[in-house]
Amino acid sequence: MLQVRCLLPLSIVLSYLVAVTDAWTQTQIGNNRHTSRLAPLHAAVNNNIVLEPSSSAEKFDSWKVGNARVHRYARDAGDSEIEYVMWFHGRSKEMDVPTLPPLSTGRIGRATSKNGLVWVKDEEGSASEDTPGVSLGLNKESWWSFDTSHVGLGNVLLPMSTPAVLSESGVYLMYFMGGNYEDSKIADYMVSAPESVKDASIQGMKMRIGVAISQDGISWGRVEGDDPTGAVMVPHDLSDPNVKDNTPPKNMPEELYCAWPEVVVNLDAPKDEAFLMYYSTMMKDTKEKCIARAVSGDGFRWQKAGVCLRPDDAGLDSAGIARCCVIRDADFDESSGKWNEKGSWTMYYEGVSPEDNKHRIMKATSRDTKSWSKNGIALDVGDGPDAWDFAGVGSPHVLRIDDGSLRMYYTGQGPDGSTAIGVAKLVTGSSSGEWTREQATISFAI
Repeated sequence: MLQVRCLLPLSIVLSYLVAVTDAWTQTQIGNNRHTSRLAPLHAAVNNNIVLEPSSSAEKFDSWKVGNARVHRYARDAGDSEIEYVMWFHGRSKEMDVPTLPPLSTGRIGRATSKNGLVWVKDEEGSASEDTPGVSLGLNKESWWSFDTSHVGLGNVLLPMSTPAVLSESGVYLMYFMGGNYEDSKIADYMVSAPESVKDASIQGMKMRIGVAISQDGISWGRVEGDDPTGAVMVPHDLSDPNVKDNTPPKNMPEELYCAWPEVVVNLDAPKDEAFLMYYSTMMKDTKEKCIARAVSGDGFRWQKAGVCLRPDDAGLDSAGIARCCVIRDADFDESSGKWNEKGSWTMYYEGVSPEDNKHRIMKATSRDTKSWSKNGIALDVGDGPDAWDFAGVGSPHVLRIDDGSLRMYYTGQGPDGSTAIGVAKLVTGSSSGEWTREQATISFAI
């Protein structure tokens, strides 16, 4: 039975169920407005950064940031002022320990913006968390839970009365993943493990997926799933005695983890499949990193629907795929200034090349949300070693903008392993049809 461990009225949940890196200097505007810290000497290749790790070692995101999920909306139908809100996860320098997976996950924070380019981090966060600036942190209440050692953001669904107007009476849904202090053998995640790591272990790698709800998008309450760990989605693992048999599809491979959930709503689907989840996983036998699919009628109880995207035998994603964003295709009507949705879908996902081990953002399309056709690369790594995202780009999230363009928020990585959030833009209907990095900051040479 699902349980909600929060202060939110249970009636709200029931009604929803019934309804459907430091390179130069940092400029601060006010107390916490963010602008780029990268060197003005390389401004041409570094001016599309919108969010970086905090400079203070005490902050929850002082080491790395990643997986930004952004929404833009008006408070009511007559409001001409648009607001942007971003949720992201970050890891502190204190959490950069060898016993945890080398990811940017740790805790989840929030930021706001008036234009989607200049962001202000929420320095207070939720009053129920033990770290300032955190909206959802480590699970301190249930030692047996799946999310006690680190948490990471998947996606956030807003209570929208229309696709662009926020509803004041609904609840937000946050899908997140987490790991606990359960030991796993590092060799289990490697195709060919060297002798030196065959007996080594790591904690928090068997990730599972959870869901939390909120009335304001700031303070969150976890919803306990049917799994003994409180998760709503767990790896299909026949050797795990705690996993309840949820009758996965035939020929569903066993999994090592379930993480980075991307959830979208498809109102054209049958009611019991109105919620679609695309999550990153690794096959237990082959060690393939794939994207799998699950369906739900309420957003809380999920049924696995099999693997929907696998790496190619050769090419830019043949070393693995993960961390996707799925968006319904739409045409922009210039006369009305509105987007008209179509029956097809686009997935932007992260592919890893075996040639240089770099992550790039790839593209796939679908007519039915089940079968996907790959369309090649969408956004490549930065141009040259001076670029802040030269070592890899991934974790895409795409928004429609009122001028008929699409904006992509993505995580980039530098040669030194530092991470930040950047933006790219696609002008729909343009002859090039290419994503280009969008200028977000202005730097002046001194």
